[in-house]
Amino acid sequence: MSKNYIFSSESVTAGHPDKICDQISDAILDAILAQDLASRVMAETALFGGVVFLSVRFSTTARIDVADAARRVAREAGYQAAEFNADESSVMISNLGLLPECFPAIDVDTLTARELGQVTARNQVTVFGFASRQTENLMPLPITLASRLVRKLEEEIKNGGLEYLMPDGKSQVAVEYKERVPVRVHGVGLIACQNSDSNVPLKRLRDDLVQAVIEPVMADFEMNLDDKTDFYLNPEGPFLGGGPRLHSGLTGRKTAIDTYGEYARHSGSALSGKDPLRVDRVGAYAARYAAKNVVAAGLAEDCEVQLTYTIGQARPISIQVDTFGTGTIPDHEIEKRIRKHFDLRPAVMVKTLGLQHLPGKSSGRFYRDLAAYGHMGREDLEAPWEQLDRVEQLRD
Repeated sequence: MSKNYIFSSESVTAGHPDKICDQISDAILDAILAQDLASRVMAETALFGGVVFLSVRFSTTARIDVADAARRVAREAGYQAAEFNADESSVMISNLGLLPECFPAIDVDTLTARELGQVTARNQVTVFGFASRQTENLMPLPITLASRLVRKLEEEIKNGGLEYLMPDGKSQVAVEYKERVPVRVHGVGLIACQNSDSNVPLKRLRDDLVQAVIEPVMADFEMNLDDKTDFYLNPEGPFLGGGPRLHSGLTGRKTAIDTYGEYARHSGSALSGKDPLRVDRVGAYAARYAAKNVVAAGLAEDCEVQLTYTIGQARPISIQVDTFGTGTIPDHEIEKRIRKHFDLRPAVMVKTLGLQHLPGKSSGRFYRDLAAYGHMGREDLEAPWEQLDRVEQLRD
């Protein structure tokens, strides 16, 4: 990649059908883990029109009503009954048990140090973690702005400021870089779905989006808009309808939005609907944890950590570090320090970060809240992989 370029990332509201599916899958996970820490869970959701399909496999002692969990999430998305009626929708459930020999129940708190290290990966995956000095929470700027925009959009809709809009919306932000440093916002795209019976003029919609959403979000950042910034606000005219009546939703279809907005690589594996011991989930969090501490320690301006796990092995078979020429020490030295100060075996990392306890500590709702607006950089949820407790060790 050239050192001078324009990069864009997109994000979607929590009311987008794909995000409703992610939240349903993680709401099921929350409910199960809140009762039984050792549970193994695979929950996937598909949604279209008035039909919600749940493919749920788990091994647990917990007792939950998965259909009720799905309706509760769909109801809280904020659609009017005419647009999408969560209570009258058909919920179809395929529920199978997990094979205990393949996915044994494991409460990491009950294991000895030796036993923790013997819990192997049950899948092969290469995951990536990334951190950058571009923002205070060490995330790429384009995805940070894009997610802030849709979050603010949804707040305004729910608070009545933009009552004529539906919960389904998306954003795109293009940022101009020079020498890999963001220097200006090149363009802002924001698409909001209007209620099907809305007579709101397009000019009013665009003015409302600028004044109620874009300007307040951009005011929080040093790099504000300028007279050359392009705006694409419902550029093809009114976007009527939207939501599950217009397009289907599916768990795990927004992996770039969930991670780094494609500014950095991601595994492509879904994060939502999987218990914390699934290596593609805990591995993604572990890689972010390491990369963020590297950047916070001053060892690089940008850092990508790549971890490769294989079936039957506990430790990653490969750890690679790329600082894109921004490192203050060689990349191979950073890799050595990561190996020394991070135990990246799945069960060890689950215990270190307390991943099985998060729903119980958050009144039974943690992973569901994580499913919208991104899994990385979530300091608002006190996500444990965002903590900077290895900085001093990495500096030594």
